[in-house]
Amino acid sequence: MKPLVKVENVEQTFVTRQGRFTALQNINLDVFEGEVVTLIGHSGCGKSTLLNLLAGLTRPTHGVLLCDNREIAGPAPERAVVFQNHSLLPWMTCFENVMLAVERVFGRKERKAKLEARVIAALEMVHMGHARNNYPHEISGGMKQRVGIARAFAMEPRILLMDEPFGALDALTRASLQDELNGVLAKTGATVVMVTHDVDEAVLLSDRIVMLTNGPAATIGEILAVDLPRPRDRLELAHDPRFAACRASVFEFLYRKQLKQAA
Repeated sequence: MKPLVKVENVEQTFVTRQGRFTALQNINLDVFEGEVVTLIGHSGCGKSTLLNLLAGLTRPTHGVLLCDNREIAGPAPERAVVFQNHSLLPWMTCFENVMLAVERVFGRKERKAKLEARVIAALEMVHMGHARNNYPHEISGGMKQRVGIARAFAMEPRILLMDEPFGALDALTRASLQDELNGVLAKTGATVVMVTHDVDEAVLLSDRIVMLTNGPAATIGEILAVDLPRPRDRLELAHDPRFAACRASVFEFLYRKQLKQAA
């Protein structure tokens, strides 16, 4: 099967006051359509740097990144991004925030009624239809993040890029949104690359977990295939030995292999 995204021999170096700093080196990765891939590693390993490269927010020092066989040369609607900060515009309602993205992608070829239907469908998908007329300051942090996810899905991107989208939320809200996202992914079959620090989150959501070595000059250390059936129920998985085995493999890499090397 042909990959939707290809990362080939990518290196990312930054010029700092202390000299050149190599964040990533020799990164090679294929992401296939309908796959959920999680990037995990210790702080400073370049997870967000790699996600920014996939988003086209930065260009690699060496190597090439392709999406649908076209070079990633800048941001594009085919690659929607959800950040840890929801990034909603405070002077716009939830509906208007999502409409802003929808109009950018579909505004020239669809009528207003169709655009509005897209916005409503996206908000309903994340159970935020009731808050369409609320402003960001009128809803909770978890609800804001739901709207951010709705905005990204409303653009119908080829791939969704998520940079620790639940990192700023409390544990219960985080778990609720993880389950919410699993449900949305089951409905849409979306392709996702997500950054996380949370091992359980990575195993719960992913088809593959890409484990990065410690920085500087981080690279891909191991890739773990998560062979768990979908849809996934967190309570059932808590007693599933396959879940425990995946979790143990990631911890083994992060806290034995990587911390041992750092020491």
